[in-house]
Amino acid sequence: MTITVESAIAALPLPEDWQWHVSVRPRRRTLGIEVTEDGSVHFAVPADAEPSAVAEAVRSRLPRLAAEIRRRGPRPGSPVKELVDGASFAYLGRRYRLRVLPQGTEVRVRLHHGWLELPRLSTRQEGARLLADWYAEKGTRWLTARAAPLAARAGVTPLRVEARELGEHWGACDPAGCITLHWALLQLPPALIDLVLVHELTHLRTSGHGARFRHAMRAVLTDFDNLERRFTEAERELWRGEV
Repeated sequence: MTITVESAIAALPLPEDWQWHVSVRPRRRTLGIEVTEDGSVHFAVPADAEPSAVAEAVRSRLPRLAAEIRRRGPRPGSPVKELVDGASFAYLGRRYRLRVLPQGTEVRVRLHHGWLELPRLSTRQEGARLLADWYAEKGTRWLTARAAPLAARAGVTPLRVEARELGEHWGACDPAGCITLHWALLQLPPALIDLVLVHELTHLRTSGHGARFRHAMRAVLTDFDNLERRFTEAERELWRGEV
């Protein structure tokens, strides 16, 4: 039966680069679909599943699956910034121009009179690190306050919420209840940051990314589908420290 279901799914117009597999779960009553952290897809099917019905259910979910795979799969190179006067940087969806201060200025980054001020340092990498640290520090304070009402609506209590470097991942949560978001997300408008924050908060109660998970997210974010589309478009423009 598994081969038949696999053949039915393989006959769909799936992109050639998708990695997917099927497993039979005798205790399941409905189809389960999960996109794993590396962007591969796991289809969990009941023992008596009808192959054509499974294929049709998968077909109806292809747009959503494509968006989730893009979100979790390898990302293209992020934008490169020139750390020069007038360069544009975003914080919480608003644009600020960079002002590079003379050498000898106190070594800190700050928003001041509509400018994002950065001390002149000996290397571009040092400047990028200072900016990333600023996003992480300022973002952690903002996220901690932002998470409280969202966590209450999700019915969870995170141990801690912070922003820091996460490499290729936008968010993470651990069994202890600590939520971490990539500092680069703080460039987005608050509503799009909420999408990732609620995603990780929901994981405190619900594993996987199937129907139950998405239903829980929609219970907190009524415009979830619109936010997901906007995030897919916006994430490719996020600066992640390349100079």
